Amino acid sequence: MADTFVSVAIDGPVGAGKSSIARNAAKKLGYIYVDTGALYRAIGLYCHRNGIDMKDADAVIAALPSARPEIRLIDGVQHIYLNAEDVSEEIRLPEISMAASAVSAIPAVRTALLELQRDMARANNVIMDGRDIGTVVLPDATVKIFLTAKAEIRAKRRFDELCAKGVQTTFEEVLSDLNTRDYNDSHRETAPLKQAEDAVLADTSELDFEQSCQLICDIIRERV
Repeated sequence: MADTFVSVAIDGPVGAGKSSIARNAAKKLGYIYVDTGALYRAIGLYCHRNGIDMKDADAVIAALPSARPEIRLIDGVQHIYLNAEDVSEEIRLPEISMAASAVSAIPAVRTALLELQRDMARANNVIMDGRDIGTVVLPDATVKIFLTAKAEIRAKRRFDELCAKGVQTTFEEVLSDLNTRDYNDSHRETAPLKQAEDAVLADTSELDFEQSCQLICDIIRERV
């Protein structure tokens, strides 16, 4: 039976611009944007705040009942809440990015968040981005896109973004973190980052932001 709603799955490595490009495309197309990575960041933030060793899977699993992430749409914009606190900004800090990468490798964490993500797609036309949307979360998505760019270009984009927010870091640190997360995401045992067989490859290395958004919108329109 055909899906009632259109679902677009955008996967790709860290710093590929998935969130900003998907958010822009959703606005242009009238879809709801769902940043699934933010949910993992919320779990990572909870563990970070509470001194939980994120390499200790049992400790993280034990903390899950106390960490309640939630997606709320406020004026059409997604906000991430953790135990009723809006943490949309705090989850973007570099140390929380690494925490998110660590907890997302734990199968029980992925299972706990899976239905929350699928519920959004069942009830809305969505553009959802993450690491395993087209392969695991929404394997029957209407459109699947694998968004990427060269590592150095992704690191430069992330570095500029962090600097604009006043975060003290260096390009070398950002590139090192990015390479580490790329390796962890693609080598984890559960739901590793990979391009779905039926996903369209979109490499934005040579494109600016507007061109990247246009490319994604064109791909979606051609397939819906």
